[in-house]
Amino acid sequence: MIKSLFRLLRPQQWLKNGVVLAGLIFAGEAHVLSKTVIAFEALIAFCFLSSAVYVLNDIIDRERDRLHPLKKNRPIASGEISVSTASIIGVVLAAVGIAISAMITQSFLIVVLSYLVLNILYTFLLKNVVIIDVMCIAAGFVLRAAGGAVAIDVEISGWLLITTFVLALFLGLGKRRHELIYLEKEAGAHRRILEKYSTYLLDQLIGVVTASTVITYLFYTLSPEVSAKLGTQYLFATIPFVIYGIFRYLYLVHKEEKGGSPTRLLLTDRPLLLDVLLWLASVILILYIF
Repeated sequence: MIKSLFRLLRPQQWLKNGVVLAGLIFAGEAHVLSKTVIAFEALIAFCFLSSAVYVLNDIIDRERDRLHPLKKNRPIASGEISVSTASIIGVVLAAVGIAISAMITQSFLIVVLSYLVLNILYTFLLKNVVIIDVMCIAAGFVLRAAGGAVAIDVEISGWLLITTFVLALFLGLGKRRHELIYLEKEAGAHRRILEKYSTYLLDQLIGVVTASTVITYLFYTLSPEVSAKLGTQYLFATIPFVIYGIFRYLYLVHKEEKGGSPTRLLLTDRPLLLDVLLWLASVILILYIF
């Protein structure tokens, strides 16, 4: 039961909530203990909430998941955890996440509630609307980043939020492409929205957001306003890591036919993981040491 519960909550996906700390790091406030503590409280809140969303998705999608070669082993789809038990777990997770959020700030609570509403709309309606489905996923990442900034009362660059949005689009479209190829003719049976996509369309969209991600991050690092606020003009030195990371991900999606789970890909592909760690280290060195 404990193992099934662990799989239901998908703690490995909590890595996505790391974007909550973007406001803390890029505002140059990571050395302020009080704000760091609050930022991690916000991170914990999003971990509870994201797990609640995963539980909701698994409950709603349990019939389709039973047809999927991998998802059929999920706790709800396989019958290891009943729908009633999962529902209680989901409500408790959401309640704890909201309670933690309410103790941080009212503004953060509003962002959190917006995140929940967005995901509920996605689960019941928007996940079946072509293009909008991946845009909703990307918007969820933006709300995480904005929430982290709101929690510690710091301003976050619009360019950074846009970069977060297009990068999340990039990852989401890559995941859709992997699903379409991996599931082949059965794709529509497992995820209805896949019937409305084609590999050609996804490749075109991925090309657009790939360029957009690099350009928006470039604008962010070279922005005079950002340089003045952070007290450094050298953030552009992190650009090579971003470009390599994107190219590496494209390679894995197109040549290795991976990309089903960006989180799993990050944790299992050593070059990609090393690149992300080097990027993070370079950001910290530039903002806090040099």
